[in-house]
Formats: sequence, C-alpha cells, structure tokens
Amino acid sequence: MPVRDRAVFLHAAVILVIFALQFVIGDYQVLTLGRILVLAVFATGYNLLFGYTGLLSLGHAMFFAAGLYGAGLAASLFGWSAAPAFIAGIISGLLLALMLGPLALRTSGVAFMIVTMMFAQALFLATLYFNEYTGGDQGFTLADSVRQIPVFGVQIHLSDPVARYNLALILLAICQFASLAIVRSPFGRVLAAIRENEDRARMLGYDTFRYKLWAVAISSAMSAAAGAAYVLLFAYGGSTFASVQYSILPLLWVLLGGARTVLGPLVGTLLMFYLVDVSSGYTSAYMLVVGVTLIALVLWFPKGVMGTLRDRLVPWLP
Repeated sequence: MPVRDRAVFLHAAVILVIFALQFVIGDYQVLTLGRILVLAVFATGYNLLFGYTGLLSLGHAMFFAAGLYGAGLAASLFGWSAAPAFIAGIISGLLLALMLGPLALRTSGVAFMIVTMMFAQALFLATLYFNEYTGGDQGFTLADSVRQIPVFGVQIHLSDPVARYNLALILLAICQFASLAIVRSPFGRVLAAIRENEDRARMLGYDTFRYKLWAVAISSAMSAAAGAAYVLLFAYGGSTFASVQYSILPLLWVLLGGARTVLGPLVGTLLMFYLVDVSSGYTSAYMLVVGVTLIALVLWFPKGVMGTLRDRLVPWLP
C-alpha cells in the first residue's frame, strides 16, 4: 500500500475505533470521551501552529474562549440555535486571529510567546470585567431550547450523550483529515521550511509573514471551533477557559502526544486526561503521580508518543 494511502487508512481506522467505543463503554465514559474529543480538536489546531510552523504561543486560550463566547453568547443572549451559533463562534476566533495575528507576528521566538500570552491575559480580564454578560468566573449555562440542530426535519438534541459524542467525533475527524491534507500539501511544506529556517525560506522567495498569518488563522479557527463545540455540547462556559491554564494545556497535550504528528494531539489529550482522572481516584496527591508519570514519558518518549514511534518503528507516520 502506498505511504499516502497508509496514512489515510490509519486515520480512518482511528476514527472508526473511536466511533465503535460508544457501544462498549458506559455512559460516564461516553461523556468523558466526548469532552476529550472536543479538547483534542483544540490541541490539533494548536499543533498546526506550534508543531508544523514552529510558533510557540502561550495565548491560544483566547481563540478557544473566542469560539466559546462567540457561540455561547449568541445562543444565550440572542437566542440563536446551535448551528448558526457554532458558525458565529468560529468567525469570532478567526476575526480575533486576523486582528491580533499581524501584531504578534511582528515578533518571533520568546517575544512571540510573551506577546500572545499578554493578548490572552487581556481577553481573560475582559471576560471578568464584563461579567454581567460573560458570567465571569461563575460562568453561564445554556438552555436546552437553543441546543438543538435540525437534520432533515428531525431535531437533534445536544443534551443527548450519544449525539454529543458523535458530533464531537465528526468535528475531530474533519480537523484531523484537514490537518493531514494541510501538512502534506505544498502549503504545509512551506510551513515546515519556515519552522526549520525562516531566513532560508524567505531567501527562496516565499512571503513567510503571509504563510505564518495563514497558519495562525487556520489554527485559531480550529481552536475556536473547539470552544464553540464545547459550550454548545456541554452547555457551560466561563472565564476559566480564557485563563493561562488553557494556553498551557494544549502545549502539554501536543508535547506528550508528539508535535509534528497529526495523531499526536489526540493521543496526548487522551493520555493526559485519563492520567489525571485515574490517579485522582486513588490518591489526593494525584498531581504528584501525574508529574512523575509525565517525566517518565518524556524520558522514554523524548519526541512524544507518536513522534518517538515514528522515529523508531513507523517512519511513514505523518
């Protein structure tokens, strides 16, 4: 089988396995795994910017939060139904990226990291200041009446755990295959060239600023889609999702699963989430267990789980 077909088959098989899991796991795990799938979309978007373009952002929570508030406030304040609210969330994140991206990209390296963190912190403080609308730390919830999607005359209720799970899976599948197509395209190869040596890419005639801005826009749109999906599927949003914690988490998920791999963000999110979930059930010092386990994983898998597997066993992994 050609390498390109192998990669597509692998990703399709992973999606099919996740789809089949809902029939053999309990209701609690369906709810948990549905939340993980949405957060894996967030990590997938982050990986396009960090893993494939080489831009380390500590402010990606602002795009997740922009999608969350764009969709959540459209639904709660204006009564929009789920589908247009979801689109509003993606547009909110994309517009924020197009406004702040050109400013942040005037810097590079550590300066880029600091600038993105400052922008994200400004948005976090804004969500606290306008708590009359955003709910602040307490957050807000969505009524079931706005969490419905009409499909061929049938209303799909997002309060249904099976519907939530499958819609989260569909979103993940779209973003996974979109990432696979991007990184294997000429555009993706230019991003990799920028990551490895931006000066050389510029010398070859590429407008590196434009390519990086496109990377920021696509990454932010995926992250905003994750935020919009989260608030619509789980009916809750709050300032916590705009905090620095939600800028650090996707970085950890990507590093753990393997930056520069398409499946890495999903694997990292799964490992991190279940590591915390399982260890917290046995001890109150679960963060110590998590920390020691993460150190061991980094020592044994220095390029993340999927990145190390690619280096040692499966060189054709994208």
